[in-house]
Amino acid sequence: MQRRDDRLLPSTAPTFDRIAYAAAHVVVDPLHAYEPWNDAPRIDWDATLAFRSHLYGLGFKVAEAMDTAQRGMGIGWTTAAELIRRSIAHARSIPGADLACGAGTDHLDGTRTHTLADIVNAYAEQFEVIEAAGGRPIMMASRALCAAARSADDYQHVYDAVIRASRNKVVLHWLGDAFDASLAGYWGSRDVSTAMATVLDIIERHRDKIEGIKISLLNADYERQLRARLPEGVLMFTGDDYNYGELIAGDSTGHSHALLGIFDPIAPVASAALSKLAEGDLDGYRQLIDPTVDLSRELFAAPTQYYKAGVVFLAWLNGHQRHFSMAGGMQSARSAVHYAQVFRKADAAGVLVRPELAHRRMSQFLALHAGIDNDR
Repeated sequence: MQRRDDRLLPSTAPTFDRIAYAAAHVVVDPLHAYEPWNDAPRIDWDATLAFRSHLYGLGFKVAEAMDTAQRGMGIGWTTAAELIRRSIAHARSIPGADLACGAGTDHLDGTRTHTLADIVNAYAEQFEVIEAAGGRPIMMASRALCAAARSADDYQHVYDAVIRASRNKVVLHWLGDAFDASLAGYWGSRDVSTAMATVLDIIERHRDKIEGIKISLLNADYERQLRARLPEGVLMFTGDDYNYGELIAGDSTGHSHALLGIFDPIAPVASAALSKLAEGDLDGYRQLIDPTVDLSRELFAAPTQYYKAGVVFLAWLNGHQRHFSMAGGMQSARSAVHYAQVFRKADAAGVLVRPELAHRRMSQFLALHAGIDNDR
């Protein structure tokens, strides 16, 4: 295994020339008795907030209560609301810390179809929780809206109403169906060009109230097309966990900022890479960031929505939590072979910053889950 490079762990938070949000995971309390497939987990708040301190110390902003935090896949709105309140209060205690928080409609009953008014009100309820706590909202893609909408006009109606009522600038969120099949056809069309025209209409009308848009279609060309058409002052946040290295670096068409789940497990390496980029050292940036892309493609391999399991697995290997347990029992969503590949690729990318601990825990994992005992 590679030895840790202490230069990846700065003594003070570095400064980047890209805005970089890390979507952060949550740490559950494994000693709380509950039924993982049916009940809300108990959160280990100390470990969860300590991980956010880790991200702030590496120069990242935090994207709170997003998909990486298992929203809608183990974490419901009641727990997410508490996470948001605690995380905003925690950020206030750390000089320079900044975050934005996911607002959606996931507290609506998913077994029935809702009216557009129901969906507007649901967004408004979650916006209020965030803004009352002093936070800024990320307007997450809505499963309920995708199920209810009959045309692009329905999306325009909902987004117009919610953005107009927001007290703060909003980050929009376009999550592709690779992450969530129930979001297929978002913005009213399965044709990406048509969908892009709809969201651009919304952005143009509300450009003064939109910080930017996160796009997670896992297609660099789509992102470049949308980026080139954004109004001045509206930012592109890449959510492309397959192509983020090149999209953040940029080219003659411009560059993307970032709001990424992969930044959670690769934070020390990504921080060092972004620092190189800010210094104008593109080669140094690529030498650090490129090996992480192979790891990211493994973590986000189909079924992509289970990437959170690998994220938490690496947090455990690196000593950010005492166990490998997840809300909803999601640690069981991937095979031992997948986790072995994650381990190898994380090592190759320099992501295992405590290699002795990672090796010991990987050995324990393989002995338990694959019957592989290195002592025999």
